[in-house]
Amino acid sequence: MTDKTSVIFGNEIDKKTVKQAEKSKAGYIKQFGDDSSADYKIAFRPIDTLSHIGVNNIVFGETNEKFAEKPLIVGNIRMGFGHYRISIAMASCAKALGFTPYWLDLASFDATGSKMIRKQNDMYSLASRISQKSRLFNKIVWEPLNSEGFKKITYNAKDQKNSELLVPIFKNIPKDIPYIATHVWPSQGAVHAGLTNVVNAIPDNWPMGLHLSEGAIHTVQTPFAYLGYKTLNGFSKKQLKGIPESELFDVGCYVDHELLSDLENDNKRRKERVKSGGAIRILMNVGGAGAGGDMLLQIIDHLSNAVEQNKVALYINTGDHKAVFDRIAAHLENKKKVKLFNNDYESLKTHANEIKEGKAEGINLIYNEDIFPAVYSTNLLMPVCDLLVTKPSELSYYPIPKLYNKHIGGHEVYGAIHGREFGDSTDEYPTVKGVCEAIDRLVADREILPHICDRIDALKAAGYYDGAYNCVKLAAGIK
Repeated sequence: MTDKTSVIFGNEIDKKTVKQAEKSKAGYIKQFGDDSSADYKIAFRPIDTLSHIGVNNIVFGETNEKFAEKPLIVGNIRMGFGHYRISIAMASCAKALGFTPYWLDLASFDATGSKMIRKQNDMYSLASRISQKSRLFNKIVWEPLNSEGFKKITYNAKDQKNSELLVPIFKNIPKDIPYIATHVWPSQGAVHAGLTNVVNAIPDNWPMGLHLSEGAIHTVQTPFAYLGYKTLNGFSKKQLKGIPESELFDVGCYVDHELLSDLENDNKRRKERVKSGGAIRILMNVGGAGAGGDMLLQIIDHLSNAVEQNKVALYINTGDHKAVFDRIAAHLENKKKVKLFNNDYESLKTHANEIKEGKAEGINLIYNEDIFPAVYSTNLLMPVCDLLVTKPSELSYYPIPKLYNKHIGGHEVYGAIHGREFGDSTDEYPTVKGVCEAIDRLVADREILPHICDRIDALKAAGYYDGAYNCVKLAAGIK
């Protein structure tokens, strides 16, 4: 295992930071045990929700099972919904290109490295929720940490050392297997374990030291991010050596094959619905950390009359957050035209198919306790909805007209800037009042959404949304 803590892309890290990194790793070993000599056998289990793309979940088993002839692993962690959503896109495009996709959630195992990830994720999710309740915490702690703290190259040193704890999970995985990581820890762990065909798919538009994984091919979704990682500008007070061109690629946006295969017709139907005066179908979702419930309630109340008049139809995906679902469901008890999809993914699939050419109305509230349908419910609905209201996170890059509500964490700001500049979304609206006024404008002015749809068609034709296909090709060595 090569040291990647003391020197990162030819940039020497100070001894104090290296000592802190070593202390962090030692602390996790003390807390969760040393499994460096463990021999974790690899087995596979199908993921029912993703059966249409044939994804196999990698689990620990009694004996090692054999990978398919053309395998590709998507390494990920559950941190919010974003990294899972990008992972599904990678698996989808891998399947479309003839590979058998495998799902490796490094946080899901009974292993030291997995426990380390879960602890850090719990802290991140808690801080994310606090940031939505405390303006002072958000201003003093959360915004600066997500925009500047995570940007420093010294932050990467600590992560690199901690990710060495992930190596035992990879012991029985072939070293030359094509591998795409949708979070930096699965990338760093794979590189430490000796995997040779690793793609580190960077999710955000704001360049940060957090996302560095030397030894992997780094992919980004935008020219802005490319230049940031090429120069590592702002990652330190001194000028740094950047990522070599051979290890950094601007591939385009990470989008599922299923969302791209009939996109032009999806946009054609959107334009016909909007121009004919039909109900504008608005899709909203709760963040993976469970934030956003208060905002959704206010938007629902604001749009109640428009829903009753069939000017708007609402689809609200609460993910796997039961408390949020129950709270909104209780708020809707006295409202008309309400439909609940409570752990009823199959009915939602049927409904999405029916409204593709048919009518949509009312307020539709969705919940699934299983993480896979919780995430994929949004995917099901994107092709048949007209507008996605979302914070500017991973959904910033998806091919549907988008309206951005307030970001969570300063790193998300640049997702909104990029979407606005490339023309497939609106500005970011930092207040609920602003979001509601923007929705009202889009419902009243039926020329705006068709214009955005035309822009999305043009972006697709230019290959703007082909990032996941390109990641698969890079991992597999396809020219």
